[in-house]
Amino acid sequence: MHAGIPTGVHVLCERGGRLLLMRRAGTGFFDGLYSLPGGHVEPGESVRMAARRELREETGLEVELAALRLLGVVHRLSDTNRIDFFVRAEYFTGEPQILEPGKCDRLEWHDPRLLPAETVAYVRAALEAGAPPWVFELGWSNGA
Repeated sequence: MHAGIPTGVHVLCERGGRLLLMRRAGTGFFDGLYSLPGGHVEPGESVRMAARRELREETGLEVELAALRLLGVVHRLSDTNRIDFFVRAEYFTGEPQILEPGKCDRLEWHDPRLLPAETVAYVRAALEAGAPPWVFELGWSNGA
C-alpha cells in the first residue's frame, strides 16, 4: 500500500494589479517567508474545494469553485515528495485579514513583478512560470 504524496494548493488573488501574499510565522515551515494563501488538500476534497476552504480559513476571502482556474502544478522534492497545485481566483469577495495568527504575521498586496526577496523559492518559481497551464519539477537530481 502506498501512503500517497502530500498535495498542496496555493491561491493567487489579485486586486488592482497587486498579488496577495502572506508571511509565514510560527509553524517551523518557511517562517519569515512570503507565500500565497493555501494549504493541504484534505481527504474528500478536490483541489478547488481545498483552495476555497484554505482561502476562507486564512484570509476570510470568499470564492466560488467556478471562479478558480488552474494555473499549473509543481512536483517538488522537499522534506518529502510533494505536489502543489496553483489556482487563480478570477474573482472573490471580502477584505483579507489574518485569521490564523499562529501561522501568518503579515498579509500584504505586492506587485507580482517585484516579489519580496523573502518569498518561498518554489512559490516564486511558480509565479514566474509564465502563461498557464504549466508543470515543472524542482529539487530532483538529473541522475537516475
